[in-house]
Amino acid sequence: MTTIYPVIMCGGSGTRLWPASRPSRPKQFIPLAGNRSLFQETAARVAALVDEAGKLVVVGGAAHKQTILDQLEAIGVKAAIILEPEGRDSSAAMAAAAFWTARHSPNAVNLFVASDHHIPDPRAFRRSIAEAVAAAAEGRIVTLGVVPSEPSSAYGYIAPAGQGLSNVLAFVEKPDSATAQRYIAEGYLWNSGNFIVRADVLVKEIGERAPAVGEAVRIALEQAEIEGSCLTLGDGFKSAPKISIDYAVMEKTTRASVLPVQFDWSDLGAWDAVHASGEGDVGLHILEDSEGCLVRACDGVMVAAIGLRDVGVIVERDAVLVTDLKRSQDVKRVVERLKTLSPQHLDFPADPSPESLEAGAARFATWMRQAALPVWSTLGQDAAGGFEEVLALDGRQIAASRRARVQARQLQVYAEAGRQGWRGPWRAVVASGLDRLRTAYLRPDGRMRALLTADGLPLEETPAVYDQAFLLFALAGVFAATGEAGLEGKAAAVRDLLAQDADAIGGLKEAGTHPYQSNAHMHLLEAALAWEQSGGDASWSALADQLVLLARTRFIDPETGSLREFFDANWAPAPGEDGRLIEPGHQFEWAWLMARYGRRRNAAEAVADAWRLYESGLRGVHPRRGVAVDAMDIDGGVRSARSRLWPQTEWLKASLILAELSEDGRRDACLDQAARALRALWRYLTPQGLWHDKMLEDGSFIDEPAPASSFYHIMGAYGQLRETIDALFPEKAPPLGLS
Repeated sequence: MTTIYPVIMCGGSGTRLWPASRPSRPKQFIPLAGNRSLFQETAARVAALVDEAGKLVVVGGAAHKQTILDQLEAIGVKAAIILEPEGRDSSAAMAAAAFWTARHSPNAVNLFVASDHHIPDPRAFRRSIAEAVAAAAEGRIVTLGVVPSEPSSAYGYIAPAGQGLSNVLAFVEKPDSATAQRYIAEGYLWNSGNFIVRADVLVKEIGERAPAVGEAVRIALEQAEIEGSCLTLGDGFKSAPKISIDYAVMEKTTRASVLPVQFDWSDLGAWDAVHASGEGDVGLHILEDSEGCLVRACDGVMVAAIGLRDVGVIVERDAVLVTDLKRSQDVKRVVERLKTLSPQHLDFPADPSPESLEAGAARFATWMRQAALPVWSTLGQDAAGGFEEVLALDGRQIAASRRARVQARQLQVYAEAGRQGWRGPWRAVVASGLDRLRTAYLRPDGRMRALLTADGLPLEETPAVYDQAFLLFALAGVFAATGEAGLEGKAAAVRDLLAQDADAIGGLKEAGTHPYQSNAHMHLLEAALAWEQSGGDASWSALADQLVLLARTRFIDPETGSLREFFDANWAPAPGEDGRLIEPGHQFEWAWLMARYGRRRNAAEAVADAWRLYESGLRGVHPRRGVAVDAMDIDGGVRSARSRLWPQTEWLKASLILAELSEDGRRDACLDQAARALRALWRYLTPQGLWHDKMLEDGSFIDEPAPASSFYHIMGAYGQLRETIDALFPEKAPPLGLS
């Protein structure tokens, strides 16, 4: 059975449908004949042709990336998306899709369809495609020729050599009315702009008949950047000759065939065609003594018309078109006049530019200094020095059992705040918090118990490895900020107790239902690096070396570069779904640690692993919502599309440190990712210094208190942000201080 890769071509701006269709929102993305956009209707129509071996492909402009993602998600259709840095006409766009398809499945047949055509009978369409695919599989380039219902000067025409599927004698441009009547009499067909061709055949034809197009596309694919389901072609694409597929290939090839089809078809190229669809009216309107009219009103506008015949009234917020529907083709004249008279009305007002990394960083520092740190050092800490587990979003304290890891994390946060120059009462916060840690959370052996009741009584004695890692990290932070004597000795004693429990390769068994996991080791590595940076003894460096080796040899999958979560007793991937789980946030967090380690040791192999982990994390950034999701499978499937706060901070940290370790384009790409991550993080933060934790798939948040445990991640993001901007843009650093 022939594998089909349908390709939806999203170019064109539809100027004859002004003012509804404009460059930033062209007609294919507008509901013109029904509730769904033409693009969505097209995607649903051709997605039904894709079997397990095939894939739907969309080629569109980079400026429309978000619209494409949003509209596909709204109808539950998945696709590979190829984005053009600028439009170079149909030959380059089709070449990009064919080259891409040929790399995945050379013998697959591409079905190239326009994104803005109205075909109300999808079954008839698919029946015709089946016949065309059979011919394309044999090496033909088939185009669909629509049997005309009337002479029209709105379409190009095709002269067939005979009845049924036949060779093409000629492609002709849009004729005048008299010529159109002659074409109909001579059996010409409307040129629908749909093409069916085997991918390798089109690659070969482009190479032979339009080599400059092929070379530009080949270079652009080599330069392409991949983010999730989107592939953005490199700048080499801009050098492709701007030429249509008809001129580049179809008028020269010996393979051109046309298949007559008789299903209803329209390109909805003007307002009279939209009216003829019978589904073009939109919005609130009242017609009194009026017939044959088309009315489209934007949200919030009421249109009333009296005594009109065959008139179109199209209302947008900034422009109104009133036209005799028989003269719909003349709208393009209005558009031409706008170019000099009122160019601002050629497109919709631009959305505000996304906040830059530097502006977001300055705002972030202010929020930390004026809101978050004051709130959590007052409302978030009790008189005995214990830190609250959560705060309600209105600042109320909520009784809850208290985890030892939260006490340790908050200690580290305020120690780091002091080290960063915050003038608030960080010393008192740290002193009382450390005293509470010693008296309430530490067991006789120096390790932390897991949990206290809300009243501060021991509730769970288990000394989890994860919790001990944060104890070590907190002590390192307090030591770095205060220089308090004796802290390293206490930390070293706990470290040595952990070492006694390690197996032959340095792995530590964790408490709970997943005893063999990478996560606890990650935080232990973070603590070891913190002590190493603070001047701790050589054993901290040895511990870091051991943990990195464990990650490189056991945790990181050699094929995908992704880091797994769970393992068996031999540190092989756990059986079943547990062994396939990866978390994008942990990919970023490990990438940040491996980059720090590699930079400190001058270890290129660790930095290389950091890059692979980072790229694995980027695959978990939701293309529409712009946030890192919670969980995926190692093969790239999304397991949980919810999105917690903390992965956004780790995305930010990894992007920043890798920007420091890069140059030129790679650095720019990392800084762009950092800006995106910071914008994602801002969606969770509240002006009062609190935050949401869990974002649902629709972009809303679960209504729940702010967990104190997130502050550790937020402070880490702030520290890395300041460090990177200090290193790369020192002139922009002063606004980022906490003093």
